[in-house]
Amino acid sequence: MDVGQPSLDQLRIFLAVADEGSFNRAARKLGRAVSVISYGIANLEAQLGVSLFAREGSRRPQLTEAGTALLVEARAVADDVDALTAKVRSMRQGLEAELPLSVDVMVPGRLVAQLLREFQELFPSVTLRLHVEALGAVAALVLDREAVLGMAGPDIAIHPELERQAAGSVELVPVAAPSHPLATAGKLAPGAIRKHLQLVLTDRSPLTVGQDFSVFSPRSWRLADLGAKHDLLREGIGWGHMPRHAVEADLASGALVELALPEKPQTRYELNVLWRKDTPPGPAARWMLDAFVERLSRT
Repeated sequence: MDVGQPSLDQLRIFLAVADEGSFNRAARKLGRAVSVISYGIANLEAQLGVSLFAREGSRRPQLTEAGTALLVEARAVADDVDALTAKVRSMRQGLEAELPLSVDVMVPGRLVAQLLREFQELFPSVTLRLHVEALGAVAALVLDREAVLGMAGPDIAIHPELERQAAGSVELVPVAAPSHPLATAGKLAPGAIRKHLQLVLTDRSPLTVGQDFSVFSPRSWRLADLGAKHDLLREGIGWGHMPRHAVEADLASGALVELALPEKPQTRYELNVLWRKDTPPGPAARWMLDAFVERLSRT
């Protein structure tokens, strides 16, 4: 026996009866006559070839085993249609259908998570794509239209295709494992750091290829992942700069030591929000931009 294809209206009637526990209450909820509700359920059962409600001996319709099994699927279909309708309505009102973001790896992950949670609550119909990159790769995604907004560091010079807004900064600290010679040497002499392996975050973007940022040692390992750099530092393999928020626990426990370098390297990693001049932020992107600038200014 072939299974008929139920209509969305029939599924909504089914859900209303299941949720309200009564044909009468379902009719009031949907603004329909009780006869319409009863007819809709009868037609749906005939199309599917199963009984959805047991009505005998009780004035209150009870879901059958088949009805219980199909309830989850029916609700999923209705929810998907509701989401589609909300997205179309938002698009017609000027709200973006999707917001691709590119975020510098130096940005505190807790801050990003808080913003995305609030974003989901405020813009449930907007699909969000998150890219976490380092250095010039953040701006590259914006330039290539892979991201609408980029939360980027200071490594990109003024670019003719980009607009930017300053968004605060993150503190960088030079660190090493407590067993590292730089950590056990006491007061460091100028130039001492040049004798030791430096772990350096490298760029996967051609925008800043060949450029070095806060590199002091001729001996360096280039790493494209901040987490890998963190692990190597804790193992005592070289020294390097890390965002303070990423190593606070290590500094407190003694797993890493902050180095007092006589060179006094730059310790603020300035952050900016970037977007293309020919693609100004829509309502959802503008909220993200303003929220990011405001929250980061507190850190």
